[in-house]
Amino acid sequence: MSLLEVKDLFVEYDTSDGIFKAVNGINLNIEEGETLGLVGETGAGKTTTALSILRLVANPPGVIKSGQILFDGKDILQMKDHEIRHIRGKDISMIFQDPMTALNPTIPVGQQISEVIEQHERCSKADALKKALDMLEMVGIEKSRGNDYPHQFSGGMKQRVVIAIALACSPRLLLADEPTTALDVTIQAQVLDMMNSLKVKMNTAMLMITHDLGIVAECCDKVAVMYAGQIVEYGTRYHIFKNVQHPYTIGLFHSLPSLDKDVHRLKPIPGLMPDPSDLPKGCSFSPRCPFATDECRSSYPKAEEVEPGHIVCCFHPQKGSQTNE
Repeated sequence: MSLLEVKDLFVEYDTSDGIFKAVNGINLNIEEGETLGLVGETGAGKTTTALSILRLVANPPGVIKSGQILFDGKDILQMKDHEIRHIRGKDISMIFQDPMTALNPTIPVGQQISEVIEQHERCSKADALKKALDMLEMVGIEKSRGNDYPHQFSGGMKQRVVIAIALACSPRLLLADEPTTALDVTIQAQVLDMMNSLKVKMNTAMLMITHDLGIVAECCDKVAVMYAGQIVEYGTRYHIFKNVQHPYTIGLFHSLPSLDKDVHRLKPIPGLMPDPSDLPKGCSFSPRCPFATDECRSSYPKAEEVEPGHIVCCFHPQKGSQTNE
């Protein structure tokens, strides 16, 4: 049995401007200690998927319409409020995208970490604070900084504090929502190395949400490519990097600069992500796809296993040029 299994999940935002279909029937699973990369353009529904796992989609306007989110075989969507509060921060934690807004500016960082420990572990405030300072040290910040406030830290250090909060209770599953997007390249590498080492040390499974295929190549065991609220290609890292098949995934690779090829111009995917309040009939990618036919424009393709563990939703899968990790 998988640690996490998401089945046929649909999430919508009901606003005055219309109904925005953010997640449209996705399926994915994560095993113990495994890292799944969730890749796609802005607006694909990646963050909404992660928030749904912790039942943090703001309602209103967000509504989880249907589906199952099974954690250790128990459906999170059917749990009572006190049951899900017991899981949040303890069994499942989340690193939010922007460390600037994830931290409370009026509370010292040590206290913000210790609050999580007090909430989930039976210990005194003094013991919780001691463990919080140990977590700070684990993510590379001196214990003496525990009394400092978020504005006294750099962006990279704020992200380390957010990671310390997420890992304070040794969660079994970590949801990392673009944890390095706001950081410069050098700090990105440091944070990723730290997350990987802590993940191995604690045997934590991870859902890594990112735009960066380089991060996927370095950190992830499996990859799910998301477009317009749907998983269009799913497989191991080898499948996605060595035998890519969906035209959208191929387009993502063609949009990347190459160090070993003399390319004067990149090949961006034409057009824009469709409006989630007015998705096209048939395959959502068909208006941008160079291989689209009338069949693509009239009906949505079913997920097919093109090789063991490699699933593609496309009527006309194209074997892309091999890419190197």
